[in-house]
Amino acid sequence: MTVALAASPALAFGVGDTKDDTKGDTNGSGSLSASASSIRISYPNGKAGGDKQGGLAAIDPNWEPPACWYEPAFTPEQLKDFVDTDGGGDVGIHESWFGKELWTDHYKDGKPADNFDLHAPTDSTAEGYKDYNLGKDGYFWRGIAPDASDPESWDCGRIMFWVDAGEIPDDPNAPTPKMLAEYAYNEVEVPETEIELKPETRSTVNLPTWVWLDEGTFKEVTVRAELPNTGLWAETTAKPVALHLDPGTDDAETYPASGDCEIDDDGSIGTPYAKGDADRTPPCGIRYLRASTDAPYQLKASITWQISWEGTGGANGDLPDGTFETTQDMNVQEIQSINR
Repeated sequence: MTVALAASPALAFGVGDTKDDTKGDTNGSGSLSASASSIRISYPNGKAGGDKQGGLAAIDPNWEPPACWYEPAFTPEQLKDFVDTDGGGDVGIHESWFGKELWTDHYKDGKPADNFDLHAPTDSTAEGYKDYNLGKDGYFWRGIAPDASDPESWDCGRIMFWVDAGEIPDDPNAPTPKMLAEYAYNEVEVPETEIELKPETRSTVNLPTWVWLDEGTFKEVTVRAELPNTGLWAETTAKPVALHLDPGTDDAETYPASGDCEIDDDGSIGTPYAKGDADRTPPCGIRYLRASTDAPYQLKASITWQISWEGTGGANGDLPDGTFETTQDMNVQEIQSINR
């Protein structure tokens, strides 16, 4: 019996234009939402192929994408227009202002307001602004948290604040190329490890099941994250490096013994089964030692993806490897004699 892994050709997606599209109300409903980022995601080499894709699970269980950061939300003119026409929504990640007077007091009439940060001993005070800083060149920046229930999102407790054009705020949660690379990591989608049995019959006890992957089935996936009006960008690249096989039972052997089959530079794995190979040891495969009885074994196949990134100013580095796993029923039968 043979096992093959298959995927469809890649689909092409273009890179979006870079424009000044800060507008604050990026949730699309007209309300200012601290969960909606202006970060632009694109796929320079096209998206992963196949009808089904999924996100990666980091091998490091302690790794998490960034919980919060600050980014440009409004020019002075955009903020004035927002207050005049709406004036409702999140001025910070955990603080919402509904009512025009709250906005005009602080951003038009110069009255101070409290920042909101549960991690700090006391809330700090934000100085007010005169007439929305009209005539100045820069942006009002606001905290963003994809998941406001994450306790770490309280690290970005400042209400919307001013930053001159061309500058990045001096704050530990200001955006960086690495932060954008981590954000892009969470946007990586890879093709499903689709397992196909050939021929589609039961596996047989003590006969090796060959596993291989045709060249070019899995290719590098690159995700680019750009934060408008900051000059910051990063590209995170996921490169497939190994296929791991878990037969779903202790009564089995894997080839190699680790269960890790390396992926060649051309995207191939192992060697295709050929007639007469039944007694040979496959470079990548499984040998079941006991028949499945009440239920089929659950063969798990997972691709390990090596993650690297590069970004603004030549910054670069590595992020934790990721995996994507799928499961296949494996029925194994006992046969006392086999004619070849």
